[in-house]
Amino acid sequence: MALRVGDKAPPFKLPSTTGEDVSLESLRGRKVVLFFYPKDETPGCTREACDFRDLHGAFAEAGAAVFGISKDSLASHERFRKNHDLPYPLLTDADNAVATAYGAYGTKTMYGKKVVGTIRSTFLLDEEGTVSAVWSPVRVDGHAEKVLVALTGGTDAVSKKAAAARAAQVKKAAPRTLGGKAKPGGPPRSSIPRRAAQRGR
Repeated sequence: MALRVGDKAPPFKLPSTTGEDVSLESLRGRKVVLFFYPKDETPGCTREACDFRDLHGAFAEAGAAVFGISKDSLASHERFRKNHDLPYPLLTDADNAVATAYGAYGTKTMYGKKVVGTIRSTFLLDEEGTVSAVWSPVRVDGHAEKVLVALTGGTDAVSKKAAAARAAQVKKAAPRTLGGKAKPGGPPRSSIPRRAAQRGR
């Protein structure tokens, strides 16, 4: 069962792409967003990670630290971050112990069947490590924006920030041109690699 609002978040200490372990204790005094996801480079997980990327500036402005957590190795996380320019750290929960403690690992329904695995979940924690909001299971589309609304309490401001972030990403992804022709090298890679589109959940 996932944590509920008002619960104390279970302590953890996990390897991070920062090169150092990250613990809940080390984050005390800051608001924290923890999003648990099944696997690097799968379509749904990539969309979710990129949505948090696009709004990362707004989360930082609101004083919140964002962390993605899955059982993938640090090497996999590093590739995932590099491929999609993720500005926040990814943590490795190799044995799913932390996900289990947070209720983000267990029995779920996938394609009509009951399976055991990661339950896509997000937890917003306050400065004292108390759960302020829970989303479990998560529907990816629009999720990062909902978390930001819960963090800031302002729908209009968040909508404007989200729109600005999406516009910036579209501009960044546009093909570079030189004299009306694409520059050598062409446009940057798609935010969801073809290999990810062929597998995943």
